[in-house]
Amino acid sequence: MSIIKANKFTCPGGASRAAWVLPALVAGLGLVLAGPAAAQTFTTLHSFAVGSADGFNPWGGLILSGNTLYGTTSYGGSAGYGTVFALNTDGTSYQTLYSFTGGSGGNNPLAGLILSGNTLYGTASGGSSGRGMVFAVNTDGTGFTNLYSSTGDSDGVSSYGLLLSGNTLYGTTSYSGSSGHGTVFAVNTDGTGFTNLYSFTGGNDGATPEAGVLLSGNTLYGTAHTGGSSGRGTVFAVNTDGTGFTTLYSFTGGGDGSAPQAELVLSGNTLYGTAYGGGSGGEGTVFAVNTNGTGFTVLYSFTEASNPNPVNSDGAKPSAGLVVSGNTLYGTAIVGGNSGDGTVFAVNTDGSGFTTLHSFTDGDDGGSLRAGLILSGNTLYGEANVGGSSYGGTVFSLSLPPVSAPQLGITPSGANVILTWPAAATGFTLQSTTKLGSLAFWTTNSPAPVVVNGQNVVTNPISGAHQFFRLSQ
Repeated sequence: MSIIKANKFTCPGGASRAAWVLPALVAGLGLVLAGPAAAQTFTTLHSFAVGSADGFNPWGGLILSGNTLYGTTSYGGSAGYGTVFALNTDGTSYQTLYSFTGGSGGNNPLAGLILSGNTLYGTASGGSSGRGMVFAVNTDGTGFTNLYSSTGDSDGVSSYGLLLSGNTLYGTTSYSGSSGHGTVFAVNTDGTGFTNLYSFTGGNDGATPEAGVLLSGNTLYGTAHTGGSSGRGTVFAVNTDGTGFTTLYSFTGGGDGSAPQAELVLSGNTLYGTAYGGGSGGEGTVFAVNTNGTGFTVLYSFTEASNPNPVNSDGAKPSAGLVVSGNTLYGTAIVGGNSGDGTVFAVNTDGSGFTTLHSFTDGDDGGSLRAGLILSGNTLYGEANVGGSSYGGTVFSLSLPPVSAPQLGITPSGANVILTWPAAATGFTLQSTTKLGSLAFWTTNSPAPVVVNGQNVVTNPISGAHQFFRLSQ
């Protein structure tokens, strides 16, 4: 048996990372574990100034393309009606791409953007009839186009977010449709083919959706803020052709939550979301429900009262959607936390391990977290609606807390070697190489693991050159 000391190795792509080599070579096979993520760091990337041409009061969330973040502000800009902006992930090169002008030029966007190629799509109030509009603008700020303007209550498009599939945009409205309780709609990216896929009735189906939808296969999933069997909101599904509307869950306003106003996120066959109110603490919940409507579970109930000098620091009134990474959900709360100004939180998909990652102070970091987060690598990006150095809100980044690598086990078994690690440790890939050091070339190991008694198990034959293994995240 040989002993190997800890060393540095180079990951694919050239990024250097610390590694721990288990002190054993068994039948010519070594083990390496990938290192942990960077320490948690909060950074204010940009502070908006009230009344500025840069815009202020960001509301709708961010999207990321390469090293560029894109978003909207609901106020400010050259005409005071809000902006579309871009900035680098390190906070440099802030640009106002478009300033809304009112009327057919749109005003006061409350939703984020989506990107296809070099075109950004979004929604705003205003439009030719003042009932809302869908717009497009190039990522360099040119080519602003009013793709579709509502013509009346039946097709209002003052949406809280869009989804793109192929050449079709999908969204929701809160106060329109045949019954005036909101719709799910579709429109082509060239502005043609606007269709009300479903009009809410305000009954068991729900009413006033205040968030976008997500798509899986041919099914759209979303939430309605009110309505349902108890009048406290619903989770719904509807096909992309408008058929098959189903109320998956009706909130009661009790321990399950009430008044959801955020989009959903999907992992496997499970939908995850937040409810603005209700729960055992009366301050909102994080919930899960299967795509067929079964298995509704409250994963976490917020306990923080919405005032300063709190007893607890978890936050309150979540109004934005979640990000899922492996077994962890990340989200924001509008208020609560150590200073009462909102939080970024994490919780496991089984409801365990709730953690407040950052409590906002309404100072330079911002406050009032109305938008959701995006995740790139080990960094979360988000927006605060107010606060910052000029009290117009902020764009921020937050690196994730360290992640401990799971223990990789190795056991000889006849002509094979068996490698194991916990199945609960998601997001890790078993890789192998025949040499260590700067010339190491790591490849994904074959065969794929099978799960046995809660462990990922890989059986490899003992043959040929020495092999070294690692778990890479």
